[in-house]
Amino acid sequence: MKTFGLTGGLGMGKSAAAEILRDQGVPVVDTDELARQLVQPGEPALAEIQNAFGQEILAPDGHLRRAELARIVFADAAEREKLEAILHPRIRAAWLARIESWRKDNRPLAVVVIPLLFETRAETFFDKIICVACSAASQHQRLLARGWNEEQIRQRTAAQWPVATKIARADFVVWTEGTLAVHRQQLEQILKKL
Repeated sequence: MKTFGLTGGLGMGKSAAAEILRDQGVPVVDTDELARQLVQPGEPALAEIQNAFGQEILAPDGHLRRAELARIVFADAAEREKLEAILHPRIRAAWLARIESWRKDNRPLAVVVIPLLFETRAETFFDKIICVACSAASQHQRLLARGWNEEQIRQRTAAQWPVATKIARADFVVWTEGTLAVHRQQLEQILKKL
């Protein structure tokens, strides 16, 4: 089975790429989705996060107050590292288990979406890396459309490697300035090569 890591900058089209690949019948696991599962009420990771960051990061119903936690960790690199030490090993174990399951099912191809793929040195687990990218101006507009303010955009983009570095290290680049149809065509061409 061939395994592919899919990465890129914030707001550059990773989720759209994952959906297109799923539509093509490719098994895809998104580490952002795994992270959300790991912090559900009752999960050990949520208890560990609460111990590390305090009761105020939990809503009255026991769910993680994601915006509050983001405010803390994106304002302080040491706090972000503390959170990553709790979540990243669990996330990696989950996607590795998913790959192993697909391998046992004799799937020919699988994709793991990892925003911090290079930052977490995960590239060694994959046969090829696909980077999804767009211009800085388009990225900025997309993040504003999510409701993020300038400070949130600055903090969160600073927490990742520059997209140019990711592009340089990737095997394939999908440029997402165009329509979804163009995005789809690029991914289909990559799949044909493989």
